[in-house]
Amino acid sequence: MSFTNLYYKRTAGTPKACYVCYKPTPTVLATANTVDFIYTCEAHLKDPGFATQLGDSGDDVSPGGAKKLGLSAEEIAKVKEEWEEKQRRKKEKADKAKAEKEAAAKDEGKKDEEKEGSAGKDKKSKSPSPTPKAPGSLSASPSGSGTPTPSHDRYALHRDLFAMRLNEHRKQRQSKQMKELAPRLPGAPRGLPSSS
Repeated sequence: MSFTNLYYKRTAGTPKACYVCYKPTPTVLATANTVDFIYTCEAHLKDPGFATQLGDSGDDVSPGGAKKLGLSAEEIAKVKEEWEEKQRRKKEKADKAKAEKEAAAKDEGKKDEEKEGSAGKDKKSKSPSPTPKAPGSLSASPSGSGTPTPSHDRYALHRDLFAMRLNEHRKQRQSKQMKELAPRLPGAPRGLPSSS
């Protein structure tokens, strides 16, 4: 499993040894889905031979950060377009589900009114019939207000250090595969007749 050279600065609950100098530090550089993480002290974060800060952590990738990651403007635009399309489909799906729920609630309300009307024509009911809420009266959800902006600083590791991290993950993956494969391999022959 490979990952991109984009790490977010986070603070861990317990300090551990820095990857370079082994001093205890709570600062961690981690990828977005935490496939890889490195404990680093603040001094090494400022060292350009270790990592480079990629600018503001807004939702747009800065042109300098895109160049360091090797992304072209077309690739960035393509990813943004795909993401916007997914968000649009997601919103349409949510609106459709909400409309179906409202229709179902309205149908139940009509059935309840019919039952009350047929069962108690002589008796007048003072309780109001259940009415569905208007779409505008629903409270606004936090996901509808926009995309959350990450508040963590972004860093790119030096290319040699990043290559070392990729190599470590590759070795871990290969050793895991070997352990899974080893029991299925045939064993060495035993009890061979001696040639005397």
